[in-house]
Amino acid sequence: MIGAMKALAFTGGDWVIYILIICSVLTVAIIVERAVLFSRERKEVEKVKRAFGQGATSAELKNIPCLPGRVLGEAAAHAADGFYMVEQVVANVTQDERKRLENRMIIINTLGNNAVYIGLFGTVLGVIKAFKDLSMAGGGGAEVVMQGLSEALIATAAGLLVAIPCVVAYNYFQKAIREIVADSDAMARLYLARLKTDAKR
Repeated sequence: MIGAMKALAFTGGDWVIYILIICSVLTVAIIVERAVLFSRERKEVEKVKRAFGQGATSAELKNIPCLPGRVLGEAAAHAADGFYMVEQVVANVTQDERKRLENRMIIINTLGNNAVYIGLFGTVLGVIKAFKDLSMAGGGGAEVVMQGLSEALIATAAGLLVAIPCVVAYNYFQKAIREIVADSDAMARLYLARLKTDAKR
């Protein structure tokens, strides 16, 4: 076990950089996919606001593909089942739709929190290899170490290059989710208030 760890330590951090390159490609793909989804979702939310204000039917609302559209559509479809049932439907559909919006967000969050440490791990391996090369160098030791250290630091830079966009994207998308859910909750509360008022008449 110890021998395997030593062998790994002396390999340097080049392979870690390749892992980070794969992570960066994965990150870009997810960020682009989520950005397109949230852009489309916001446009559909505006459609729901207009349709809801104009008294659209449950079928019309459900056909608008976004969180509040499905929430209000399902709520209107169960209006005859009573106020309590509609409340439960709103809560359940909101939870399901929120999961849809949060899909793959855990990958961005994980990479944002850990890519720097992966890069640092590569740097540590690179430093170990640099000092090993120094011990084996007959001459020009300083140059060997400086070259090794500069190469090792590339791993840390690569880790930061992956982590920073992930953190920014994660915070941005979380804000977008909160805003969409808030819009949906506001319309759902208004719908429930109308339902309650109609039931008292």
